[in-house]
Amino acid sequence: MKNNYYIIDTHCHIYPEKIASKAVAATDKFYDAKSFGKGTTADLKESCIRFGVDHALVQSVATTPHQVRSINEFISAEVKSADGFFTGLGTIHPESEDMKGDIEHLIALGLKGVKIHPDIQRFKLDDYRLLKAYEICEEKNLPILIHTGDNRYDYSNPNRMLPILETYTKLTVIGAHLGGWSIWDSACESYAGLPNFYVDCSSSFYWIDKKTAKDVISRYGADKVMFATDYPMWSAEKELDYFFDLGFSQEEYTKMLSGNAKKLFNL
Repeated sequence: MKNNYYIIDTHCHIYPEKIASKAVAATDKFYDAKSFGKGTTADLKESCIRFGVDHALVQSVATTPHQVRSINEFISAEVKSADGFFTGLGTIHPESEDMKGDIEHLIALGLKGVKIHPDIQRFKLDDYRLLKAYEICEEKNLPILIHTGDNRYDYSNPNRMLPILETYTKLTVIGAHLGGWSIWDSACESYAGLPNFYVDCSSSFYWIDKKTAKDVISRYGADKVMFATDYPMWSAEKELDYFFDLGFSQEEYTKMLSGNAKKLFNL
């Protein structure tokens, strides 16, 4: 609890202790930045408690298809041992030989959505191999959190995302990084007003000024934005201080800090 708000961090990565430092280093290299946290379950929970975050959505990403089920089992186990502090999202991979089975498995594990990262997993969002996954997630009412946007690549930019949103109109998509990392304005122009597209604000504030951040968030609308840190990348303390400095209303902050996440993930 911070400033009398219940706070959910909707974008956190955790890894097994033995590989956490290697995984964090890889993310640092991707963003050319230095992570705040260690990437472990214990470190995330401690930092959340220290900085006033009440609940966290945790996830990881499979870089090969054979990692999918073991990662999802790890996330599920960490959620179950956290006494209600975490909600888990599962991973999938386009090269899976049993996409339906993978999604049914993550649902059976109690995971509440799917996370994909096209720019790290190296596939285009409109790759035909993912269409079955979108279809199943739409049918199962399973939200998909997607790393969106990168001016260095053409995996997750609006030209790849828009056909998916237009085809799977009942699929709930959350575009990480305000809908388009490093292309914030053009992404917002493409997505604002689309009924099935939401965003989180993770890994954005470090790169954009507060006027731009408030403008982009306002264009999406408080009903479509969720607070997130991209732990272990950023400190919840600094991200929350920045967020509260944007000057939204109490009603808007209540939605963005927890209300929208509770609705989308049935928390």
